[in-house]
Amino acid sequence: MALQLWETAKEAIVAYTGLAPATFFTVLAALFAVYYVFSGLFGSSSDHHRHTDRDFEEEQMPPLRPPVQLGEITEEELKAYDGSDLEKPLLMAIKGQIYDVSQSRMFYGPGGPYALFAGKDASRALAKMSFDEKDLTGDTSGLGAFELEALQDWEYKFMSKYVKVGTIKKTVPVTEGGESSGEPSEAAIPRDADVAKPTEDSEGVKGDETLPNVGAN
Repeated sequence: MALQLWETAKEAIVAYTGLAPATFFTVLAALFAVYYVFSGLFGSSSDHHRHTDRDFEEEQMPPLRPPVQLGEITEEELKAYDGSDLEKPLLMAIKGQIYDVSQSRMFYGPGGPYALFAGKDASRALAKMSFDEKDLTGDTSGLGAFELEALQDWEYKFMSKYVKVGTIKKTVPVTEGGESSGEPSEAAIPRDADVAKPTEDSEGVKGDETLPNVGAN
């Protein structure tokens, strides 16, 4: 059976190629050898480029440093950690809690899809899934139940994935007249020196007016 198949194959090779079976297989082997050589050359070149690009990226990106606890900082101070300075960690806040997101620099670092959230408390933007500048704030007033639930999901993700390194310091608004404590201010309390006292002249006049006119009697 195998012999019959071989004879049939030889007849087909001669009929379709015009070559003897031995010549046909020699040419076929040579073609495979050429293909192997060229694929090896181009494959090695592409692998080399991939390794070079990866090495370049590793050189550009500094190694991750252990998260540093910052404690309580203001929103203005948080802006310094937006990823523009590679010597500083990449930070982001949600609901007043600051997290180190340096490990996700490709997302939150410069050029990343969520870079505008870095260095800010983006609670409102995350709740609304908004990229509007006016929503880049920690103010969550007026949000609906669905948006608050979405914000809660974001907070759970941050808590489980990133290290909390601080909190945002809340500024207490001061009214124009100072803190209202229910007590009169010092300026409102009259000092002894400011209380009007009768002078000697006025006392004398008053005495003349009250004394009886002795000469008339």
